[in-house]
Amino acid sequence: MNTKQKVKYKKNSKKKMNWITDHLFLFPTILFFLIFILYPILYNIMLSFKKMDVSNFMTGGVWAGLANYQAIFSDPLLYKALLNSFIFTFACIVIEFIIGFALALLFRQKFPGVNFMRGLILVVWMLPSVVVGVLYKWIMAGDSGVLNFVLTQVGLIEENILWVSSEQFALIAVTAANIWHGIPFYMIILLGGLSTLPRDLYEAAKIDGANGWKSFLKITLPLMKPTVLVLLMLGLINSFKVFDLIYVMTGGGPLDATTVIPYYAYKLSFLQFNFGEGGAVSGIMLILVIILAIVYLKLMQKEEAN
Repeated sequence: MNTKQKVKYKKNSKKKMNWITDHLFLFPTILFFLIFILYPILYNIMLSFKKMDVSNFMTGGVWAGLANYQAIFSDPLLYKALLNSFIFTFACIVIEFIIGFALALLFRQKFPGVNFMRGLILVVWMLPSVVVGVLYKWIMAGDSGVLNFVLTQVGLIEENILWVSSEQFALIAVTAANIWHGIPFYMIILLGGLSTLPRDLYEAAKIDGANGWKSFLKITLPLMKPTVLVLLMLGLINSFKVFDLIYVMTGGGPLDATTVIPYYAYKLSFLQFNFGEGGAVSGIMLILVIILAIVYLKLMQKEEAN
């Protein structure tokens, strides 16, 4: 083997070692994806086509075809859960976005204590949803809740409102709790986006006579569009899959007033032990999330093209 062949051999060996090393570093991520993401999705899809309950769980169930989907689509509770999920998700996204944007604009300014206040708000986001649920269940308790006490003292109500245990107000209660928990997430993402905007544009607009409202509409919103699209997509998925907060506060009640799609799937699978129909509901959730992801990708492609 001459010198040129030796050099070529060493280069090929080095490339091969680099390729092996790169893929070895990727192996844990691929393994995690296969075990904890892909396998549960595929198993749930398979489960949705089987008739499985406690009587045949150990044997793997019986193939049922589309029977589970026919059963849940004939169940009125599915449509009530879909409506509750839509109302809950829409209200959370709109209110969290408006308040989060307002707080981001506020904390972008420089004033005494801004860093402390920003950190204090972020503490809310760090709380587990279960803790938030227990806290708001106590705040909104019908007889001894802090909210009813305050509203009574200021004269806004005469009698205590059963926020958590009434069909009329239960969905409002869990929505309010989720909004309070989610506002810091919106604030920090929007604050990060605002920090990247060039201040020269605002100074130029101010010289041209533009007030703060015009600068917001003509500069801030257009430049923040990519950040807003990402945030709304993440917020939509996070709000749509909320389960633990509702489980702690209302348990899907009263009279299924707060039963959303995730809780409906839980109810079928772990309360009624109808794993096949529960898997079918989870399959519908998966389809809805995929549709949302496709819409998001289309919007991002359009934004990049513009």
